Amino acid sequence: MSALSAFANIGKVPELRRRILFTVLLLAVYRIGVFVTIPGVDRTVMNAVIHKQGGGLLGLFNMFSGGALGNLSIFALGIMPYVSASIILQLLTMVFKPLDELRKEGEQGQRKINQYTRYGTIVLSLVQGFGIAMSLEAMNNGDLSDSAAVGDVVTHAGWGFRLMSMLTLTTGTAFMMWVGEQITERGIGNGISLLIFAGIVDGIPDGIAGYFATNKGNIQPLNLAAVVAIVLATVATIVFFERAQRRIPIYYARRTVGRRIYGGQTAHLPLRVNTSGTIPPIFASSLLMFPATLANFKVPGMAQLQSLLQRGDWAFNTFYVLLIIFFCHFYTAVTFQPVDVADNLKKQQAFIPSVRQGKQTADYIDYVLTRITFGGSLYVAVVCIVPSIISQQFHVPFRWGGTSIMIVVGVALDTVNQIEAHLITRNYEGLSGGGGRTSRIRVRKD
Repeated sequence: MSALSAFANIGKVPELRRRILFTVLLLAVYRIGVFVTIPGVDRTVMNAVIHKQGGGLLGLFNMFSGGALGNLSIFALGIMPYVSASIILQLLTMVFKPLDELRKEGEQGQRKINQYTRYGTIVLSLVQGFGIAMSLEAMNNGDLSDSAAVGDVVTHAGWGFRLMSMLTLTTGTAFMMWVGEQITERGIGNGISLLIFAGIVDGIPDGIAGYFATNKGNIQPLNLAAVVAIVLATVATIVFFERAQRRIPIYYARRTVGRRIYGGQTAHLPLRVNTSGTIPPIFASSLLMFPATLANFKVPGMAQLQSLLQRGDWAFNTFYVLLIIFFCHFYTAVTFQPVDVADNLKKQQAFIPSVRQGKQTADYIDYVLTRITFGGSLYVAVVCIVPSIISQQFHVPFRWGGTSIMIVVGVALDTVNQIEAHLITRNYEGLSGGGGRTSRIRVRKD
């Protein structure tokens, strides 16, 4: 009853109610746009092509775009150009000093970096839009495997179609970027993540229907119960590890200013077990699916490499796990800087017990982060491998995979936390049933 009353409290907060309705409205607009096809194409043929080569990059991008690529929608590029631009900007801060200095300027610098990210999104969208247009024309010519057997994708090929596709797809991505930012500012949750969430969730009913169609007349209740139990266990594991933190105690030195004494407080530095999020499995999946896509374009040697890296095979799973572990450590090293954290603690006259300020503090934080990142990378690898094992053993068409499950659960947790924050700030009970969370900083009593 407490959970039901907590959900009922959502309607009692006018601002929260408006934010949720605004979010749902924009997500509905996005889903309607998925079915608006770019001029000069036949989406029925495109859906048939993607279905024939669903194991390549086209199938991966179609999943993250919520079926927009299969429909050749104006949103076919999805929000991935924005995600790619954000990752590129984060990597450039490591090697390009002006960007690193801009990142340290706080909110004003971050606003400038966001502007550069938008410019990068437009550039990537134009390039990818041209690539998609050329690929669609190649399907007409039969250069893409035997796709010409299912019909012509493009009705009128040429530069007119290419320029129109580039303009339409770039405009669609820019609109999605705007929708995501509007949801973040005026709605609930992270707008970009919610767009990816909506695209993935949209494929769940088709996956369930596909399971019953594949096992028509041969559905065993015990196998079905085992699948449900494994999925629930996977979700519970994701919830546990995504909320898991290693808390390093922080002490603030006492300062005397006039007749007042400041400081003398304790706090903690929270380090997430999975700092890199879902970026490593996305990178790993893209690299392993790239040979399959090149093989469809008849690139020499890619067909043999594709035969060695069949999804679900031991070689594929082994490389997948190793790449996930590598990218978890690499992305964490890029996005989290222990030296900057140690400098900020020193400026605030804060220290870790038994650890000297400066370089020793940075080394200690890096040591702790490396250890928990290794455990987090193993968790990500296991979660991403489990769906493929389920698909093989129980003949379940898990099109979305472990990466998608992590995204769905992670976005759901983030959205629930934001709703809880709105309820607690207005003296309502949170969705988890608690009356609020204790502060991370507490005054030390002597």
